[in-house]
Amino acid sequence: MSKQRVIVVGNGMVGHKFIDSVINSDNAENYEILTFSEEPRLAYDRVKLSSYFSGSTVDDLMLTSEEHYQSAGVIYTLNDKVVDIDHDNKTVKLASGKVERYDKLVLATGSYPFVPPIPGKDQPHCLVYRTIEDLEDITASAQESKVGVVVGGGLLGLEAANALKNLGLETHVVEFAPRLMAVQLDEGGGNLLRRKVEALDVNVHTEKNTKNITAGEKHRYRMEFADGSYLETDMILFSAGIRPQDELARNCGIDVGERGGIVIDNYCRTSVEDIYAIGECALWDSKIFGLVAPGYQMAKVALSHIDGGKEEFTGADMSTKLKLLGVDVASVGDAHARTPGAQTYTYEDGVNEVYKRLIVSEDRKKLLGAVLVGDVEAYGTLQQMCVNSMDLPEAPEQLILPASDGSAGAAMGVDALPDTAQLCSCLDVTKGDIVDAVQGGCCTMGDIKEKTEASTGCGGCAALVKSVMDNELKNLGVEVNNHLCEHFNYSRAELADIVRVKKIESFDELLDSHGNGGLGCEICKPTVGSILASFWNDYVLEDKHMGLQDTNDIYLGNMQKDGTYSIVPRVAGGEITPDKLIVLGEVAKEYDLYTKITGGQRIDLFGAQLHELPEIWKKLVDAGFETGHAYGKSVRTVKSCVGSTWCRYGVQDSVGMAIAVENRYKGLRSPHKLKFAVSGCTRECAEAQSKDIGVIATENGWNLYVCGNGGMRPRHADLFATDLDDETLVKYIDRVLMFYIRTADRLQRTSVWLENLEGGLDYLREVVIDDKLNIAQELEDEMTSNIGKYQCEWKTTIENPEKLKRFRHFVNSDETDSNLAYVVEREQRRPANEQERENQIPAVEVTA
Repeated sequence: MSKQRVIVVGNGMVGHKFIDSVINSDNAENYEILTFSEEPRLAYDRVKLSSYFSGSTVDDLMLTSEEHYQSAGVIYTLNDKVVDIDHDNKTVKLASGKVERYDKLVLATGSYPFVPPIPGKDQPHCLVYRTIEDLEDITASAQESKVGVVVGGGLLGLEAANALKNLGLETHVVEFAPRLMAVQLDEGGGNLLRRKVEALDVNVHTEKNTKNITAGEKHRYRMEFADGSYLETDMILFSAGIRPQDELARNCGIDVGERGGIVIDNYCRTSVEDIYAIGECALWDSKIFGLVAPGYQMAKVALSHIDGGKEEFTGADMSTKLKLLGVDVASVGDAHARTPGAQTYTYEDGVNEVYKRLIVSEDRKKLLGAVLVGDVEAYGTLQQMCVNSMDLPEAPEQLILPASDGSAGAAMGVDALPDTAQLCSCLDVTKGDIVDAVQGGCCTMGDIKEKTEASTGCGGCAALVKSVMDNELKNLGVEVNNHLCEHFNYSRAELADIVRVKKIESFDELLDSHGNGGLGCEICKPTVGSILASFWNDYVLEDKHMGLQDTNDIYLGNMQKDGTYSIVPRVAGGEITPDKLIVLGEVAKEYDLYTKITGGQRIDLFGAQLHELPEIWKKLVDAGFETGHAYGKSVRTVKSCVGSTWCRYGVQDSVGMAIAVENRYKGLRSPHKLKFAVSGCTRECAEAQSKDIGVIATENGWNLYVCGNGGMRPRHADLFATDLDDETLVKYIDRVLMFYIRTADRLQRTSVWLENLEGGLDYLREVVIDDKLNIAQELEDEMTSNIGKYQCEWKTTIENPEKLKRFRHFVNSDETDSNLAYVVEREQRRPANEQERENQIPAVEVTA
């Protein structure tokens, strides 16, 4: 059977979603996919464009890669556009002159920024905010500007204002309507949003119609308004909405709407057979959908129809929840009460700057819409009630009123949601999908994300998804508790509090006072050992702690697969002297060790036998080295680039900061291993955004990223705070790490901890930056106490003859084990595998 050739015109988010859906479908082998992009790169996340100005790189924004497309057999062309469609002969022509045939054609051409027809709009430094190239132009303009104006106070306009603010410009927003976000918010919500935005030193000018842009007196340009007022600025950024990119369809005889947009039916078919349109270029029921989630739904429907299915697009929920310039905003359904007979409930708290409005049906039985500003906790509940036409409680106002205990008002039980309820609109994940995942064995948010992708888009559905997961676990008879094990009816976080508050210093003491008897197990012993080390930082080989350690900690080295151990000295920030390099080389030669430079900028020595460990470490300690703690759940490495010391792009001394950070936190024990990095500029050569703690230099200080890591499910770190001075940076890291140590579960990486932390990144900021729990000083004091007790565990060990007895192959003899076999490869020895040992392969040299 020959493959159907499907051409996708446009490789934005929606075009890529269609392609990705084909790749992952059961019938992928039936299709040959071609795609064309006008831009010089494949699909990237336009929703997160503003993160580019706070340290994210182009790579961070990418949704796919050329390697991925190549491995999936997708044929792609960059920097070229389709300029003609011959639908009689089913071919498309590119600007380069190339002609390609198709069986099915999918138009995913997206939209373009609307720039009002203002005289003077085409001058230099009058820019738009749409592509990565636009971001680069904005950055270049900002270096020559002091004042920036955004024309447009909608979603994109406020995102653009945030970008200018991050670039250090005095920022203004000019909006034609009487309020910000006029499409999503009512008057009350818009007024509060304005006050909050202005409190952040962003100047807001509403009801302003720009008539002309001329030369300014104090700044580059003067914007002249219809009311006779004016505003001077050095840069103008147009973000006044979008228009569907329908030129190709219009020129090729495909029906478009009176005001633009490629007309589609419920199957996303255009007026021409075998041609589909999806995303912001498509006009369904006279509507253009400017959010990515409806575009993803269209991509799914188009593929279904091409594949012979009957799935239909019948509109989309346009509810939104987002954070604009640090302000929480949400809009659900009919936010303007346009439905005939609509009734409203309004709650406004001027002290705490919270505004909430419910729009309900005339009989007060159904929720029609909602507006939330300042507190959007109820968004998930309200959005589901609206979308699924669920009955309201007897007193609907309780949904927005605060409860007497300060928590959110009455909420809807997730049992009431139908299985078809769409919890994650970004990736079209329903309640039924979550239930199926739980029944299939998923029991953590990490499992749910990996299985269903729910909450991996904007993340706004995380709380609701977790509620559904927990509820289903209970329905299955799984007790949703967080007990550590049969010996302790407490979670790891609760045990950490008990140890900290009651000053408990040994496992036996904790078991006697808060345990259920017994001797402990392989779960609670190492967990409690880690907690004790995190707060008191005792020598781990003290007799009272010995039974809590695993093999690696007992022998202060990572055991390798052949039974030997690795030697990993600390090399703070990757900086090392020639003399120390020579010592490492001499030790490696003397003991015939395999040497490797790691991704964390350290030199690992492999193949040391047990009895050799003290001898080797004595030489290294004498040369000034310390243990690198590569064997522990602790701070491992702080990677750095060369920074401003050597690099012509560096803006701060990243090596100096990396050394300072590593020396501060070395030896810190935690629920899981920790890796840091410090980059000297936003080119990000130290890859700080993939680390548990990442620091990136800016012209004004340091940007702090938290909770990224590699592993089975890699996760980029989140931007936590910007432009910090040295003292504030260290203070925030202290607080984040100690709060993680206090509250994380057993063996929980920082990434999973943050994903499961109620309130997520925003809550972590409130605890660390705003000191919401009034514990910031405690966290700092605990860190100071911990690092003040630091010791090199190997130095302590080699100075203690009793502890050295442990490092012998046989308890009753000083003889060594000579049964280890090695092969020589790339001029270094490595462990022989079983076949090589048995067959003594002649192609390699085997040494005892």
